[in-house]
Amino acid sequence: MADNKSMSSRLRELVKFLSSVKGDLANVTGPPSLLAPSSVVEVGHCFAQRPAIFAAPALEPSAERRALAVLKWFLSSLRAQLYVGGSPKGVSIKKPLNAFLGELFLASWTDDENKATTRLVAEQVSHHPPITAMHISDKANGVRADGYARVEMTFNGNLNIRQVGHAVFRVDKYDEDHLLPLPDVKIRGFLSGCMYPEIAGTYTLHSSSGFVTEVKFSGEGMIRGKRNSFDARIYRKDDTKQKNLYTVSGVWSDGWVVKDARTGEVLETYSLDEDTPVPMDIVPVEEQDAWESRKAWGKVLNGLAIGNLEQVSREKTRIEKAQREMRADERAKGKTWEPLLFRSMSGEDHEIFQKLSEGTTWQLAEAMTKGVWKLKEGGDNIQRPFRAGITPFGYC
Repeated sequence: MADNKSMSSRLRELVKFLSSVKGDLANVTGPPSLLAPSSVVEVGHCFAQRPAIFAAPALEPSAERRALAVLKWFLSSLRAQLYVGGSPKGVSIKKPLNAFLGELFLASWTDDENKATTRLVAEQVSHHPPITAMHISDKANGVRADGYARVEMTFNGNLNIRQVGHAVFRVDKYDEDHLLPLPDVKIRGFLSGCMYPEIAGTYTLHSSSGFVTEVKFSGEGMIRGKRNSFDARIYRKDDTKQKNLYTVSGVWSDGWVVKDARTGEVLETYSLDEDTPVPMDIVPVEEQDAWESRKAWGKVLNGLAIGNLEQVSREKTRIEKAQREMRADERAKGKTWEPLLFRSMSGEDHEIFQKLSEGTTWQLAEAMTKGVWKLKEGGDNIQRPFRAGITPFGYC
């Protein structure tokens, strides 16, 4: 009973807080009791934690099957990406920490059985507006993914999360690129005491080999009425009748069924719970650089772990105040902050996007994301220490 009262109290606190804020909530600090024990800059782990799925497109000789493999990678990332600090099994999700400018997250995942290793490098390249850039690679199998996102949040009874940006998945062996969307999300369940994410709408994935994947998301209270539902299909872009080659349907936070649409054969029944992510490898916190997420937020994360919300609030305030002072110092000295791992480029130079989005209504929206973010040459091989004479707490 005490736990239920505590949850109800926290939800009332959250609704009151959200209702009091006007405009974009993305950079607003929420109540400590509702924070997840991780930063926004860690979100890329959801795309990298199953190396065998990440590498699968490189091992598939059929172009249409590669499109299917990329869809599986996209779908398998959604649960870890959107159920932050919780799970689909009834644990209310929480808000990740707002990443500070220059915050880094570096990690890798190794699947020895399938001979696949993914490596993630991510950086908060902007704070106003909040923009996170990431690069994931499996060099041995010749696959990589680059993505960036600006996140906007508003509240109107539901918490609405809009992601501005995209990802590109590259398969070197076949000189092939796949353009992937970042879906918008609604956080529901405030009155029920258990918040959960829901994706609505239709999104498309485009491959340079000529295949289009269409994913229609629905959910609780919609036509199908089941939480986190979706239906997907793959067809040839040059097919005027858009005849289905494959269909995939199910629940993106649980599992789905893949069928060959031409024969009706079930090709795979996939369950996220039966495909456990491999353990994440990161440098021990005590050996990390000051700019790495878990090192920088260490005392905040410790406070969340032990339930010391006073410590959480104090340490969060400390780093946020230091960041404001650093920005003021830069303005006074005419300095411009330079991201460490990523660079901004013009949308006109993003040939992959321009080519794969041709004939669609997909807009790059580069003005909202300060350009298009790409990994710098050698950015995935950077060595510690990262920034001489400066830490997230100020200039030395």
